[in-house]
Amino acid sequence: MEKILIIDDNESVRYTLESVLEEAGFITSSVEDGFKAIEEVKSKSYDLIICDMKLPKMDGMQIMEEIMKISPETPLIFLTAFGDIKNAVEAMRKGAFDYITKPFDNEDMVITIRKALELKYLHQELQILRKKSDESYKGSGIIGSSPQMKEIFDQVKIVAPTNLTVLIQGESGTGKEVIANMIHRSSERAQKPFVAVDCGAIPESLIESELFGHEKGAFTDAKMQREGKFEQANGGTIFLDEITNLTDPNQIKLLRAIQERKITRIGGKKPLTLDVRILTATNVRLADAVNSGKFRADLYYRLNEFHLDLPALRERTGDLPSLVNHFVTDANQELNKNVETISDEVMEKISKHHWPGNVRELRNTIRRAVLLTQGSVMERISITDEVGNAYRKNEPEDTGDDQSLENVTKKAEKDAILKAIEEAEGNKSKAAKLLNMNERTFYRKLKNLGIN
Repeated sequence: MEKILIIDDNESVRYTLESVLEEAGFITSSVEDGFKAIEEVKSKSYDLIICDMKLPKMDGMQIMEEIMKISPETPLIFLTAFGDIKNAVEAMRKGAFDYITKPFDNEDMVITIRKALELKYLHQELQILRKKSDESYKGSGIIGSSPQMKEIFDQVKIVAPTNLTVLIQGESGTGKEVIANMIHRSSERAQKPFVAVDCGAIPESLIESELFGHEKGAFTDAKMQREGKFEQANGGTIFLDEITNLTDPNQIKLLRAIQERKITRIGGKKPLTLDVRILTATNVRLADAVNSGKFRADLYYRLNEFHLDLPALRERTGDLPSLVNHFVTDANQELNKNVETISDEVMEKISKHHWPGNVRELRNTIRRAVLLTQGSVMERISITDEVGNAYRKNEPEDTGDDQSLENVTKKAEKDAILKAIEEAEGNKSKAAKLLNMNERTFYRKLKNLGIN
């Protein structure tokens, strides 16, 4: 339960607020002046502070300034008389979340508090996501000096400073989100939010709310107003992964948002103008999806202002040694191991494998090998050939089955998932982690591939 500090010199007001907030499920403490409030904030952690604007010894503005030095992330709501609204507005300009005039409505008070807390948690979540993005960017596995990767890096340098919408295409595991991160961090928006959305992991009925937000009461479960991903990314970049999973109605809504640079929350009446750069990704050629009638041509042309085609790992085998060394170093740190060298036999086995799961498969394979290595030399590595055989260009199997790229890819994904489930002894959450896959995406893959 969230802890709220109440600062008011009126004992009756403090008592009323404590009763209302505790009934709403909060934990409360109260003090009568600013000096005691500052000591409280120094010694304890509070999720939110309610402060009277006019207090003896130290007024509300002075209290806010001191509290912001100690705990700048804690939202503060002012209580003010109707005639003192001007000062309250000035306080909001300087960092207060909101103000409430006396006498206050109990329900409105609770609603305002919940909005403040929701915004606080959203900011914390964005900070965590940025930190994870930083870590992913630093240790991503997008490493290489091959001509193919040099060309990708050169294209990133060219397109990053612009506001062009970028379409990133490549097989699963080639690092599409990391490249999107690289574009964002090389742009003028680098200090603004980078918000990633897995379009394949969100149910169709929720995608509009997830992207564009909703107003309170817009539908049955809309108990409060909610910002969508586009609003969260305002000023920065939104990355729409697995874009081909959007249904036609949702494609139309996305197209309208891109054309008008405005969005309207579900249940809202006033359009919101946003400044957001859009990056998208797909593991199939989007033009093929258009030609087969699975994706709108008008949206395709909006998204394809600039495109990057990421090479599969089997197309840049010259990068294998540097990638292997990088993943060994990462695994040593993560698993507290001390693998210093790799035997020639292991390296030859790595070089011969076709890596249908690309960099992600290589990383997971190296991690397992490091974990199982006793000593400083990696002399054994377990690589599944069942999936790799599907990609061997010089050894096609004449089985009479449809050997289209789509079917081969589905078979490879199914085999990799079944192998991970087997290694995880049936634990699907663990299997998803072995594949470095989001759990929602993992369960969607199970459904699409017909795996029980």
